[in-house]
Amino acid sequence: MDGSHPAGFAETSMIFAAAEPVLEHPILAEGTRFRVRVLHLAPGEARSLQSHLHRSEHWIVVEGTAQITLGHRARLVVEGEAIHIPLGQPHRLENPGRLPVILITVQTGCYFGEDDLVHHE
Repeated sequence: MDGSHPAGFAETSMIFAAAEPVLEHPILAEGTRFRVRVLHLAPGEARSLQSHLHRSEHWIVVEGTAQITLGHRARLVVEGEAIHIPLGQPHRLENPGRLPVILITVQTGCYFGEDDLVHHE
């Protein structure tokens, strides 16, 4: 191997590798019908298959490569790409790569409480 990364894998920034603890899901902005957060996923980390009753989401990958399952289809989403998660649609977020994944998530709807989650497994 020549040390290069496969297509779709991006180098992580030094900001992510800082020694300070990173909040799990810091809120960047919020209003009465929206909330913007940043999500960090370590290599190999996966979230459960879930849906929401009161909100839809729009995910933008800003670092790394995420595998996103939407319904019964999974696909890789690379840095700079985005995906829309409609209200009620089962979805899962995974990091199949060797580098961290960072996403910006824009949630829109009428309720953002954690009890809005429906787990499917």
